[in-house]
Amino acid sequence: MVDQLAITAEVAFPDASQLITEDDTPVDNFASAKQQRLLGSSLYSALEEKVFLAEANDGIYHTLSQPPIVPDVFVSFNVQVPQDWWEKQNRCYLVWNFGKPPEIAIELVSNKVGNELTNKFATYEHMRVSYYVVYEPSLQLSDTPLRLFELRGIHYSEMAEPWLEQVSLGLPPWEGEFEGRQDTWLRWRDAEGAILLTGDEQAEQRADRLAEFLRSQGIDPDQLPD
Repeated sequence: MVDQLAITAEVAFPDASQLITEDDTPVDNFASAKQQRLLGSSLYSALEEKVFLAEANDGIYHTLSQPPIVPDVFVSFNVQVPQDWWEKQNRCYLVWNFGKPPEIAIELVSNKVGNELTNKFATYEHMRVSYYVVYEPSLQLSDTPLRLFELRGIHYSEMAEPWLEQVSLGLPPWEGEFEGRQDTWLRWRDAEGAILLTGDEQAEQRADRLAEFLRSQGIDPDQLPD
C-alpha cells in the first residue's frame, strides 16, 4: 500500500498593483457606444432584483500571466463589484476573484482588425463563456450581421435562434429609435418576447398610461398646468 500523501498546492496570483486596469485609450465609435449603453441600461432597469454585472469595455483577466481581454459588453450573473471598487484589484474583472467567467460576451464589429471570429473566439471559448455574440451591421467579417455561439462541451456551436436559454434572455435585432437615432439595434427580450426597456422608456410608458387614463376621465393632459 502506498501511504497517503498530503499535498499542499500554492497558487501565486499576480500582484494587482501591476495589472493594467485602464489605459485611457479611446476605442469606441458613436454607434458602438450607443449600443453598449442600450444593452447595459436596459438590463439594469429591467432586472433590478437580480445580482449581476453588465459592463462595457472593462478588462477581464482570465489567465495568469496573460493580458486581459476587453469585450465591448459582458454580462456576469450572481456576482457584484466589492464595495471598495477604487482598490486596484477591484477595478476590473479578475476571474479568480469573482470565481467564474461572465455568461455573455458581446463584440460589436466596426473593422477587420479585432479578430472577433479567430483569436477572441478562441479566448472566450477557452474561458468557458457560455454565450459569445458577434454583431456587425457593416458586414466586415461575414454576410451575417448577427452571429451567436453557445458553449457545448468544450467548444462553441453556432446558434440558429437568438435565445440564450441558460440565462433566459433573447437578443434579436430591433428596428427603432434610441437616444434620437433610428437604426437596427440589439435588444434584450424576455421569455415572452417583450423588450427589456430602459429607464427612460419605462418613464415614457408610464406617462403615456397616465395620459390615457386622464383622457378616459375627460381630462386633457395637454391642458394641465406645468
